[in-house]
Amino acid sequence: MSDVTSTPPNPFMAGIAGRELWLGSWLMANSPLIAEAMGHAGFRWLVVDMEHSPLGLGDGLALLQAVAGTQAIPVVRLASNDAVLIKQALDMGAQTLMIPLVQNAAEARTAVAAMKYPPLGTRGYAAMTRGSRFGTVADYGNWANRTTACIVQLETPAAIAQLEDIAAVPGVDALFVGPGDLSAALGLLGRVDHPDVLALIAAVPPRAKVVNKPVGIVGPTPVLVGKFIEYGYDYVAIASDLGMMMRQAQAFIGALNQVGGKHIDSGGY
Repeated sequence: MSDVTSTPPNPFMAGIAGRELWLGSWLMANSPLIAEAMGHAGFRWLVVDMEHSPLGLGDGLALLQAVAGTQAIPVVRLASNDAVLIKQALDMGAQTLMIPLVQNAAEARTAVAAMKYPPLGTRGYAAMTRGSRFGTVADYGNWANRTTACIVQLETPAAIAQLEDIAAVPGVDALFVGPGDLSAALGLLGRVDHPDVLALIAAVPPRAKVVNKPVGIVGPTPVLVGKFIEYGYDYVAIASDLGMMMRQAQAFIGALNQVGGKHIDSGGY
């Protein structure tokens, strides 16, 4: 049987509890090679995004396996607050899940229940999974109940208004603000840096600290993520593998367009 007593109950939660900047990014490219490279780049955590990407269950598993050989800790974001998706993600070895668009305490309780085995929840049991290290973790059910972590996303003004009630749900381990959907809900689609969006984002960390819940966020640029750090967010992510690749590619093209005053046709690629 595997000895898991020497590792932190949940490495992600242990990490964000520290004093160092806990910087992450998003994996959307559906490439184990890119995921592995991102894991070696220096990020502390990486989100396997199964909500806004073409990742299926097998794809998510491949990315988890790729990241496992690096220093980064994986977090799996699911497509919805669905008990079947939660069960499958945990069985394939995810330990920390991010649940999108949680609007109230009842929805938070639904997510937590799906993540925990009875008597704490309703998760279905199977002994031979990657999550149990293929049956080698002693007393896996109770170990899993202690070590899985639930991050709930607050992505609308209504959800943020209920932050304290959501955070009070037993088994909600951390909060995460979704700035893109928040901007849309405020009628400012994609304008994450609009003063009205930033004002609501800035108001979250002080409230989260009062209820002793870590809170995270993602942003597209170092300047914006720097603002979020100044606001007091406990863990932050910047862009994604695809976002960084596209921005750097376009920066190279833009720079070379200026060489000798000649325009370079990128061919649409």
